[in-house]
Amino acid sequence: MTLLPSWVTSANSADTDFPLNNLPYGVFSTDDLSPRCGVAIGDMILDMARAEEEGLINLNDEALFDVPFWNEVMELGPDTWSSLRARLTEILAEGSPDQAAAAPLLVARADAELHLPFLVSEYTDFYAGRQHAENMGSILRGGPELPANWLHIPIGYNGRASSVVVSGTPITRPLGQIKAPDAEVPSFGPSKRLDIELEMGAVVGMGSEFGQPITTEQADEMIFGYVLLNDWSARDIQGWEYQPLGPFQGKAFGTSISPWIVTKEALEPFRTEVPERSKELLPYLSESKPGLYDIDLEVLMQPEGAAKASSIAKTNYSRMYYSAAQQLTHHAVGGCGMNPGDLLGSGTISGPTRAEYGSLMELSWAGREPFTLETGETRGFLEDGDTMTLRGAAHGDGYRIGFGDCTGQIQPALDDPFTRQ
Repeated sequence: MTLLPSWVTSANSADTDFPLNNLPYGVFSTDDLSPRCGVAIGDMILDMARAEEEGLINLNDEALFDVPFWNEVMELGPDTWSSLRARLTEILAEGSPDQAAAAPLLVARADAELHLPFLVSEYTDFYAGRQHAENMGSILRGGPELPANWLHIPIGYNGRASSVVVSGTPITRPLGQIKAPDAEVPSFGPSKRLDIELEMGAVVGMGSEFGQPITTEQADEMIFGYVLLNDWSARDIQGWEYQPLGPFQGKAFGTSISPWIVTKEALEPFRTEVPERSKELLPYLSESKPGLYDIDLEVLMQPEGAAKASSIAKTNYSRMYYSAAQQLTHHAVGGCGMNPGDLLGSGTISGPTRAEYGSLMELSWAGREPFTLETGETRGFLEDGDTMTLRGAAHGDGYRIGFGDCTGQIQPALDDPFTRQ
């Protein structure tokens, strides 16, 4: 597919994340406008509340865009999603008869504050990147052997929806229990091994009934779109707590997502196959079409006061071993009811070389091999003031489908509130 021309001139640039081919969904506000749904087009945002009020958008007998989240649209299902995207394309396309009516409804992105684009119902994080899993085995256990179940099921854990925040939200260094290898008992204090994880997040738009499993075809239909996701991780807190039930406080202090939901339909031209299987999967996880997407990903780090951000890793979403549809299918196979607004983290995305590792744990090999930034600073784990940015885009013929930056700056830990005077 080639670039679709728009009368919004900034959408026709090869440098924009948001051409007419994309049309991602977010929530924004300005000094004069309360939080509301919007659609990114070039360097502008189409105000969906006003578009509905003016009669440019009419999807339902009742208003859908009088709330600051996309859940009500999500719940209406794929036919409505497709109709909305087609209507938006019609409105914003070059030569559209709706240009005069729509132009006053555009707001400059530079003047807008972005908010969480949907109400997060539940959050589940997976461990579905093979290179990352093998690297973590080598770091923690001395060898790349995978857990016995890893090649058969998408491993995951239930996280906290309350931990999910929009890009730009500061992340406070967490407090918790930490046990040094040579210590007899744990201590309490701020994490010293604070990390990131480069992930994609799948946004579930349609739910499933309690007690009813779903197929991978149904799961794929249920996915509304995708966001970038940074699963911030306190490795020292995690290392002490995770056996035998898995991550808890080491993951519950913050999960950042990009502010725009890129629809599954916008990503259709970029579908690609999952990697070759080392073990044949059970039939319920088989897919009838490619389940991953060719999305280039990048991690940048900028220490406080540094002149610029340094690119520290580049990889691709196609490195995942399991697709989001397979993850969603496995999540529901025992009868777990899925909800509109559920968020599924892919797991850390890493490739076969160090330049593609999606966490600092891997890039610095657990801090034993610190890396040097372009501005001269060295890092093993995150320091206070560091700003981390995730970027992602699928590249077409003369255009790209981008997600917008997913950023967060590390703030110092709170003073110990439990110290007795």
